[in-house]
Amino acid sequence: MDFLRKKLDEIRKPFNKGGKFEKFAPAINSFDTLLFVPKHNTTKGSHIRDGVDLKRTMVTVIIALLPAMFFGMYNIGYQHYSQLGENTDLLTCMIFGAWKFLPMLVVSYGVGLAIEFGFAIYNNHEVNEGYLVSGMLIPLIMPIDFPLWMLAISVIFAVFIGKEAFGGTGMNIFNPALIARAFAFFSYAPQMSGDKVWVADASTVDAISGETILGMLAANQDKAEALVSGAANASWSVMEMVLGYIPGSVGETSAIAVLIGAVILIATGVASWRIMLGSVLGCAVMGLIFNQIGYNSLMSFPWWKHMLVGSFLFATVFMATDPVSGAQTTKGKWIYGFLIGIFGLMIRVFNGAYPEGWMMAILLMNVFAPTIDHYVVEGNIKKRKNRLKTA
Repeated sequence: MDFLRKKLDEIRKPFNKGGKFEKFAPAINSFDTLLFVPKHNTTKGSHIRDGVDLKRTMVTVIIALLPAMFFGMYNIGYQHYSQLGENTDLLTCMIFGAWKFLPMLVVSYGVGLAIEFGFAIYNNHEVNEGYLVSGMLIPLIMPIDFPLWMLAISVIFAVFIGKEAFGGTGMNIFNPALIARAFAFFSYAPQMSGDKVWVADASTVDAISGETILGMLAANQDKAEALVSGAANASWSVMEMVLGYIPGSVGETSAIAVLIGAVILIATGVASWRIMLGSVLGCAVMGLIFNQIGYNSLMSFPWWKHMLVGSFLFATVFMATDPVSGAQTTKGKWIYGFLIGIFGLMIRVFNGAYPEGWMMAILLMNVFAPTIDHYVVEGNIKKRKNRLKTA
């Protein structure tokens, strides 16, 4: 490591104060602090004596995302070859999935970080590390054949409007990755919905139909009744839903992979388990109510199966727990998560044109998170005043 440290110090000499490339110092500093803990320390005001900085926190989230990413790449190949009726091995599926997914990842990071670096150089401040996570989240929540130029525009919109318009990392009121997906959904609806977008090359091969479970339930097809009842002739078994052998966005299909990520985030203290559990409870309550009504296939679909399909788990673990756009108080996190579960399932059930709901539910609750925290704090102040009166 000493050799690497000396090489970096040598490379950055022209970027130091008074050097030829001083203006571009934020760019070189970002690479330096990605490998080494920053040398500077806080000298005044409140500070924490800890080696874990923002960049290290973002890297922890990326590590938690890796299981979903790797399984997603495998599932891309699996869905493609299985729809064609071809049996292939793990390596073939992974190679095909990587060939499809990695360009999306490169575009997401390339475009997003270029904008971040540009803002840092122009404003003469250090590069914000927040996009390290958003850059991976965005391609994981998109259909696999989403055109790269559309992805690039969605990323530009998310960084400019979702982050920089509010002041950059730590100031945004919306989750930037969800802003990118919302922009893509409303701007490029044909590429974000339907039964052809969830399987690679489905548009060019007539034999492929990449219909998702939620799409089938929303259409109230005959196959949906088998899914609701759990019949043996259902298109997908519960085990396939848990493992992730179903069509969907790249990173959201495998419940096992997402739960591994959840364990990593909770164990490291990076994400709030209260928000996750609150969302699960909200979804369960709303699902049980809908199961009693049973008006259509989506309402009749067992409440616990709603958590295994679509984006529920992925959104709950990696989106709802965003520490910037979510609730901050302890009680507020429970309320915030619970309402995401309630509204997410309501939107999924009642919006037949788009049988999914957690993107909209989380963005909606991003708006109300400060209000929730405000009333929680006010409630605590009122309780303390009452204690003083009775003391």
